[in-house]
Formats: sequence, structure tokens, C-alpha cells
Amino acid sequence: MKNIPKISFKCISDEKTKEFEFMNLTNFFARIPEIKLDHDPTRAHRLSFFALLFVTKGTGSHQVDLKEYQLEAGSVLKVAKGQIHAFQENANYEGYLFVFTEEFVINYFSQSSINLILHLYNYHIIKPIAKDKALNETFLSQLIKELETENAFAQKNIIAALLDLYLLKLERKSPQNKLQSNNTKHYDTFLQFKNLVEANYSTTRNVKDYAEMLIISTKLLNQAVKEVTLNTAKAFIDDYVILEAKRAIASTEKSLKEIAFDIGFDEVTNFTKFFKNKLKISPKDFRKQQA
Repeated sequence: MKNIPKISFKCISDEKTKEFEFMNLTNFFARIPEIKLDHDPTRAHRLSFFALLFVTKGTGSHQVDLKEYQLEAGSVLKVAKGQIHAFQENANYEGYLFVFTEEFVINYFSQSSINLILHLYNYHIIKPIAKDKALNETFLSQLIKELETENAFAQKNIIAALLDLYLLKLERKSPQNKLQSNNTKHYDTFLQFKNLVEANYSTTRNVKDYAEMLIISTKLLNQAVKEVTLNTAKAFIDDYVILEAKRAIASTEKSLKEIAFDIGFDEVTNFTKFFKNKLKISPKDFRKQQA
């Protein structure tokens, strides 16, 4: 069992100036033996960029944050920066993989679009799998046509506009798309809270600490988090800690003691109690299941 490799965009593309890449999955799967010299795509690895996996033919599966998602024609799987994922071994479904950097999003998307497209930064509250065969086919045909054009003037802008429009249309079909419109102030508070949790979860799991960082009351923080996630701020914090613990247990060689310390527990016994209370299984047994 190896540590989770963090895959940078240069591992996908040799062109340092590129901010996106579009690949035929059949060709990508054929390259896996070569890619394995750097990292194994069929083993959990963390992305430092965004990815969209489109299935046009056949069936298969894909793992995102240790959960298995079933794929079929018309499926699109969204993997956000920071998530861990793994391709199915010996996959034979057909489709495309579109990867793009955070710089591409920041430079070519409007801030309003970024705030509306939940999966880019808020994968905690939205499932990564969606299905819209007609929408996928329209986007893919437009993208392929643009990439094949001889006149490359403003090509990044055009591709970004196509991607932006596709993601917004996909978002509109999601049951989570009403979150922002309900209370923009509370949604913004949640986003700030989420970012703070990701940066500080190993030093504090105390809701009061996060409320103080945001200069608001714990009551207001809980209200904001509940409106977005339908759960408490404490539950959100604990769920994120559990997610990071599961990632580390399943995909690193670190001892449980090391993992416990990394995510903020002074004693492995306290970590074990916390983990078992949340998942009804011990960290040790969870690791055995993942072997």
C-alpha cells in the first residue's frame, strides 16, 4: 500500500502552458501501462485539477473518495480539485476525459459562474455523478469541433464559454441548485466556513472556534450550514475529518497513530473511538476492508 499520490496537471500534459486537455478514453486506457511508471490511475490518487469523465458507450464504474459510482452511456462524473479517485481496472467503456486547471477556471469563468457551479469547490454537498445524454452530446460535439478548427483565435475563451455553459446547464438540473438563491448571505457564510474547515480541521473541531474566525455567533453559523447541508456545523466538521481519515487509512502506509496525529488527535484511542462512533467500524477493520 503506497501513499496517495497527488497528480499535477503536468502528469497529464507535457505542455506546461496548457490549462485544459481533452482525451479519448480508449486512447487513455491504452496509455495506462505507460502512465503507471509515474502513478497508477487505477489506484487512489488526489487531483490538483478538475476532471469530467463522459461515458458514451458501455458500462463501468469509477471510485471517488472511496465510493464506487456506476457508469453508463450518458453519464458524466465530476471530480473536483482535491478529491481522490481511481479508474476501474481493465475498463472497456468508451467516452472522453476533459481535465482543466484551477487557473483556467479563475482566468476564464466569471465569479458568478464559479459561485453557481457547486461541484467545483463544494463537492461535499453534491453527488459527483450525473446523467444527461443529450446535453453531453451537444457539449462534446461543440468542443470537438472547436478543437479541430484551424483558426485558434480566442480558442481558450471559446472553450471556457462552452464549458461554463455546459456546467451551468448541468447544475440547473441538480436538486442542490436552489441553495444559493434561498439566502445568498448564508450561502457565502457557508463557503467561508467550509474553506476554514478544510484549512484548520486538524487543529480544531470546535464550532465556536470557526464562529470566532468568521466573527459571527455559533447560532448564526449553524443556521447557515443547516440551510445548505441540512445538517449542523459540528456534523459538517466531523464528516470532513472522517473523510480525510478514510482517505489516509485506505490509501497510505501511515500507521493509525500517525493518521490520528495528522488529523488532530493526541491519542490514537480517542481517534479510534471517534471513527467507530461515526462509522460503526474501527479504523483497523476499515483498513482491512480496503486491502
